[in-house]
Amino acid sequence: MDIKITKEDNKTFVAIDGRIDTTTVNQFQEAANELMGDEHPDIDIDCTALSYTSSQGLRTFLMLQKSVMKHGGKLVLRNMNPQVKEVFDITGFSNIITII
Repeated sequence: MDIKITKEDNKTFVAIDGRIDTTTVNQFQEAANELMGDEHPDIDIDCTALSYTSSQGLRTFLMLQKSVMKHGGKLVLRNMNPQVKEVFDITGFSNIITII
C-alpha cells in the first residue's frame, strides 16, 4: 500500500493506493494519526486506487472522522470503487462519512 499526503492551504489531500488489510493497517493508522493532530482539519481522501479495506481499516476511517469532527473539520472520501463502497454501505459507514 502507498499513501501520499499533500497539504495545500488549510486542506489535506490523501491518496491511497492498494489494500488496507492486516499487513498494511498499521501504516494506514500511522498516517491517520498524523492527520488527527491538525487543529482545523479538512481532509480529502482519494480512494481511486483503494482496492480493499478490512474492518480494521474501517475502524481507522471512523477514528479519523471523529477526530476531524471534534476539531471542526470535514472528511471526504472520493472516487471509491463499487466493491469498497459496498463495504461502507453495508456497515453503515456511508451514513457517517461523506463519500462522493
